[in-house]
Amino acid sequence: MFNSTLTEDEINHCPVDGAIMITASHLPYNRNGLKFFTSDGGLNKADIKDILDRASRLYEESSHGSIQELEQASKGEVTNVDYMSIYASDLVEAVRKSAGNKENPLEGLHIVVDAGNGAGGFFVDKVLKPLGAVTTGSQFLEPDGMFPNHIPNPEDKTAMKAITQAVTDNKADLGIIFDTDVDRSAAVDSSGRELNRNRLIALMSAIVLEEHPATTIVTDSVTSDGLTAFIENKLGGKHHRFKRGYKNVIDEAIRLNTTGEESHLAMETSGHGALKENHWLDDGAYLMVKLLNKLAAARILNPNAGSKILTDLVEGLEEAAVTVEIRLKLDQNHADLKGGSFRDYGEAVLKHLENSISKDENLRKAPKNYEGVRVSGYGGWFLLRLSLHDPVLPLNIEAPSKDDAIKLGLVVLTAASEFPALDITALNKFLQQ
Repeated sequence: MFNSTLTEDEINHCPVDGAIMITASHLPYNRNGLKFFTSDGGLNKADIKDILDRASRLYEESSHGSIQELEQASKGEVTNVDYMSIYASDLVEAVRKSAGNKENPLEGLHIVVDAGNGAGGFFVDKVLKPLGAVTTGSQFLEPDGMFPNHIPNPEDKTAMKAITQAVTDNKADLGIIFDTDVDRSAAVDSSGRELNRNRLIALMSAIVLEEHPATTIVTDSVTSDGLTAFIENKLGGKHHRFKRGYKNVIDEAIRLNTTGEESHLAMETSGHGALKENHWLDDGAYLMVKLLNKLAAARILNPNAGSKILTDLVEGLEEAAVTVEIRLKLDQNHADLKGGSFRDYGEAVLKHLENSISKDENLRKAPKNYEGVRVSGYGGWFLLRLSLHDPVLPLNIEAPSKDDAIKLGLVVLTAASEFPALDITALNKFLQQ
């Protein structure tokens, strides 16, 4: 939809002035909403509020929406356009270009796609097959908002298990999985190793830093210390860890460029990834095309090159043995909240935790941090932050062992126990396992 505002194609009425997409992403069908785009990108909260204010004003001015006046206002022409084919052909050309304009640069490469019954099924017939790839074993390509097989979400364990199984069952070279509206994606190599979360950011960082040495990679707040070391020490880039929320991450990358700090990649552990070269759009299909470009270019030199090319790019990424997210809920009906704001209460929890850290010589507060309280210690780290939307404090812990993870968890438990409106049941359960 965004690309339709950029494409120069008069026959197909492009570029359009605006585009609207109906989606609930990976949420159930009863959560459908609208995504609005202009050539400047996706509309933000302020833009949406402006649209609603305008709509309300028009409604009031039309005598509360009299049918006659509304019919007059909505006279126009409707034309059906197969824009998906135009969009997909651009992706195909990008891969061909990376392979020296070879017609079938993926010939002989077996790639399976799991669209999770979302909108990503087009990638098989309109992108991979024209490039010569074998796609047998691809699954759940037909859109079905009831998601009968699994939730289309690259962060979901069941979804990742499904694509991994498809790769191993079909002895495929690569697996690709999309979320419902294809703004997120992940991959699986031929050995069944998942390329998502920190690994996918590391892989994309390796590709982008080859093209733009020393550039800044912007990520969300829950990325690992190992990723920072990989980007800065191995790849020679700069890791700018920012806030959770893909729009926050993208906007921060755009802001850095305006200040003179070059950034070409903004990416969240959820699988949202946006590149400067692609107008800062979080396009999961384009992200996977960047991986295919790498494969296609490698196969010019070695026709037998497979997904090991991608796996080798993340060699040296340190990964924690224990990775956990625990959600600590705030009880808004608890007397300790006294009818106050859950955000204020949550901030008080974070402040108390921050103060207690300085008394423990085993712990070190992150020197630069934009969200919550992030602390390194016992060979790992934790981040306690306030959810963007809900009365919840998510706690992320990564550590080299369960014992070290428990030590970090106990630090949070000690501080959190002094706030009775904070439900620490989930944290206690983890510590007692």
